[in-house]
Amino acid sequence: MKPVKYLLLSLLGMSLHVSAQTVVDDAWVRATVAGQPSTGAFMHITSSTDSKLVEVRSAVAKTVQIHESKMQNDVMSMQPVTSVALPAGKSVAIEPEGYHVMLIDLVNQVKAGDQVPLTLIVEDSKGVKEQIEVKAEARALNSMPMHHDHGSMH
Repeated sequence: MKPVKYLLLSLLGMSLHVSAQTVVDDAWVRATVAGQPSTGAFMHITSSTDSKLVEVRSAVAKTVQIHESKMQNDVMSMQPVTSVALPAGKSVAIEPEGYHVMLIDLVNQVKAGDQVPLTLIVEDSKGVKEQIEVKAEARALNSMPMHHDHGSMH
C-alpha cells in the first residue's frame, strides 16, 4: 500500500507545479435580436505566467474567432488574430474596442440572461495548453454603452 500512497502524493505534487493559473473575470456576451448572425464575447483574463489566448470555442456558434479592432486613417477595422498576449500578472481586457471574441453563424438567438458556454485555450511560454470553461452572461444591448455593432460586420 505504501508505494501507491507515495505515487499518489508524487502525482499530486507534480500537478501543483505544472499548472498555470489563469483567471477569467466579468465574462459576458452581447445579446442578439432574432436573425442576427453574430455577436461578441468579452472578459478580463489574468494569467500567472506569460501566456497567450490561442483559441476560443463555443457550442452557440459554428465559428469562433479572436479579433482585434483598430482605428486606422479614421476608419475602424476588425481583423482575426492568431493569439492575444497575456503577460504574467496583468489583466488583459477582451472588449469591444480592442481584442474580442466573435461568435459567428449563431446556432440560436442569444437572449439577455442566457449563460453562454465558452472554452478558452491558453498556452504558456513552454507550449503547455490550459483549457478554461467559462459561462458568460448574455447582456442586453441597451444595458451597456454602444460602441459599434459587430453583428453587421460579418
